[in-house]
Amino acid sequence: MNEGRTGFAQLLDFLPKYKFDKCVARHHSNHRVRKTPASEQFLVQAFAQLTWRESLRDIETRLAAFDPKLYHAGIRHSTARSTLADANENRDGRIFADFAHVLIRQATALYADEPFRFELHRH
Repeated sequence: MNEGRTGFAQLLDFLPKYKFDKCVARHHSNHRVRKTPASEQFLVQAFAQLTWRESLRDIETRLAAFDPKLYHAGIRHSTARSTLADANENRDGRIFADFAHVLIRQATALYADEPFRFELHRH
């Protein structure tokens, strides 16, 4: 039995949390938020993307099934689909776009000397 952290939590170690927090602060995305802070929304969305979830109901069901391990994956608690829908609707999506640019710059720097079939362009 695995006694360590989940693979999802280990994958998240490669993301620069302080830069995500800077993106959130830049857009005031946690202002007047009660249930789901931006970091929690990002973790749920990343989890959904990596587990091939296709709808809010599908995300909610998978999170409920994964509930005993959510805390160890970095997610505080299972998120209801209505809460996630409200967060997706009301939160400024530019924080995720800004963070995507941070990750693109990080990947470009890491793989600048590697031959690829495609090129990473600096934007």
